Amino acid sequence: MTVDTDTRMEIDEFRRSLDAWLDENDELLQPDPPGLGTLHQQMAQLSKVKRLTFDAGFMWRGWPERVGGLEGSTLLRAYLGEAVVARDLVEPGIYSMTEVLAPTMIDYASPELAATMVPRLLRGDETWCQGFSEPGTGSNLAALSCRATRTDTGWRVSGQKVWTSLAQYAERCVLLTRTGGPDSAHRGITALFVDMDAPGITVRPIETMHGAPEFSEVFFDDVDVPAARTLGEEGQGWSVAMDLLPFERSTALWVRAAYLHRRLQQLLDESPPGALDPTAVGQVTQLLYAFRSRSRATQHRLADGGTLGPETSIDKVLLATAEQAVFDLAADGLASEIMIGDDATSHRWRTEFLYSRAATIYGGSAEIQRNIIARRLLDLGKDS
Repeated sequence: MTVDTDTRMEIDEFRRSLDAWLDENDELLQPDPPGLGTLHQQMAQLSKVKRLTFDAGFMWRGWPERVGGLEGSTLLRAYLGEAVVARDLVEPGIYSMTEVLAPTMIDYASPELAATMVPRLLRGDETWCQGFSEPGTGSNLAALSCRATRTDTGWRVSGQKVWTSLAQYAERCVLLTRTGGPDSAHRGITALFVDMDAPGITVRPIETMHGAPEFSEVFFDDVDVPAARTLGEEGQGWSVAMDLLPFERSTALWVRAAYLHRRLQQLLDESPPGALDPTAVGQVTQLLYAFRSRSRATQHRLADGGTLGPETSIDKVLLATAEQAVFDLAADGLASEIMIGDDATSHRWRTEFLYSRAATIYGGSAEIQRNIIARRLLDLGKDS
């Protein structure tokens, strides 16, 4: 994880200039109203922060020139995300969607499409969603059935997706469809980039346990998609998914590390004297630093030109373990606030405690991640 002198100087200069700009513009960047807010308010705040950092030249850094970026180390993007999350300017989950979707768009879209669309996402002018999961398929992505059939001008899509994050806010969707036969499994999947305002699309938000309509069902009824919106080639959708999922399970999690670090410190500051067991605090701190160390190594591997693959399942398992540990500790230190508190601070702790239960599910369940680690990294074979 050594960094050459030029890159180190670039990062140090970026850090200094960004931190100074954030200090200078703190009042402008703050959420209005203050605090976590509703999901709708979080989305508006995300767009504001992305627009301001984009217009100031920071959001451009670390992205390739072919999509309007200013090049530079990908570590610049990592530090920008860390900085705005550590200052509580954006919610980490919705911020990280850019790091999940933009790299795959750059890899698989036509150069013209990527150059047009990626800057819109970086600036916060658009939100994108990820149409992967379907009812009845569970974690078996290769069993998806949302179908795309050829037309004279492109594709016609029919089917359903579920657990689609932020679909009600999204202008575009990275969509996996079945273009091969019913039994073609991963070989018959094609990825499309779909306009969410196209005729035939219906979005139905789903309210989660923590009280926010973060997910949606999305229905596609004979939706026309131009051929130019195909990501990669026909039948290459599995490769698109395998390119995207490692980002969801690794580099996008770095900002969550900054968020968990901040919340752990706030927990220590806010808990009554004697409410936290020092041994438990030490164990949670160890888990969080283990995750941050692993995530840092992944960021540096990507910055050095490495590719991401099944090893990112380790990052995901460590994140889920650390996140639940932090908020389990909060349930001890702030028990009454989480259980019955009715002020804004208590509401936030309660909401985040409830959301942490999903850490072993989102981005691939803990069981699936451990199977990937066992089979693809440790070569322990398949189930008999």
